[in-house]
Amino acid sequence: MKRVPVSPQTRSLLTAARRVAGECEAQALVILADVPFDFVAIRKYLRKLRLVVASDKPDVQRAAVEDEVALVPLLHEPETRQLQVSQALLEAIADDLLQPGDKVIAIYSLFERDALDTISQINLAEHLAKLTSRDLRRLETQVPLETLRIVVDLACEIGREGREGKPIGTMFVVGNHRKVMTMSHEQIHDPFKGYPKKDRMIRSPRVRESIKELSAIDGSFVISSDGLVQAAGRILDAPATGLTLSQGLGSRHWASAAISKATNAVAIAVSESTGTVRIFLDGVVVLRIEPMDRAMKWEGFDTEPPPVEE
Repeated sequence: MKRVPVSPQTRSLLTAARRVAGECEAQALVILADVPFDFVAIRKYLRKLRLVVASDKPDVQRAAVEDEVALVPLLHEPETRQLQVSQALLEAIADDLLQPGDKVIAIYSLFERDALDTISQINLAEHLAKLTSRDLRRLETQVPLETLRIVVDLACEIGREGREGKPIGTMFVVGNHRKVMTMSHEQIHDPFKGYPKKDRMIRSPRVRESIKELSAIDGSFVISSDGLVQAAGRILDAPATGLTLSQGLGSRHWASAAISKATNAVAIAVSESTGTVRIFLDGVVVLRIEPMDRAMKWEGFDTEPPPVEE
């Protein structure tokens, strides 16, 4: 396959990128490529800096494979460069080519398709946190973003780490706690009952650790909008009539959908089988989070009607 040679302009950009990477201690350089560059030559210019190529173009993907360079295939969608870079980084993390705490240099074409002309320095930890905030702000809910972020991050930790090496599924219902309590019942003796407020605030690392320890119990954690844990081990009683969910989701997800529709609270379900976190509003999944550090992506869903009770 014919390659686009490394031009003097590209060579200068690669030299600058290597220098910036050294100054900020970056772990990798990501090229968002629209044409099949000579990736072997590019890798030589980068010396020890790891190279990752991201592209939605089949010829570029073939060139990267032939040159034995780490490849992130992208979907062919009309997006801004910023969104394409974000997609490339998320996919690279999902493929274990990058780690969520890495620092990365990204280079790409902003003005001309066959010429690399732009450098970006990206701290993935900060970048992914911004994605988290942006996506959560899209949710039309009365729950404060601070409370929602803490609970979602906790759910992601449980989905990713499990407990004592074993996968764990659990549920959280956040907001409108009085109505949630009336539409649920106690399954076990509530381990949070009787404790003062300061010992039940979700902002406390000690409380979050307690929730992780208790995450294997049946039922849901109920949390108020201000971040106070109201109860644990609650069985949700809201009816699942009139709901439509993705195929293959179990009772935990149906209960989360039902309570979110009946109370306007935010329900968060952690899948035991995959670690995936799903956020429910008004009976539907509005955000799905894969089991990686704060890597969020909006998804489409295949749906099926609720099961018919016999």
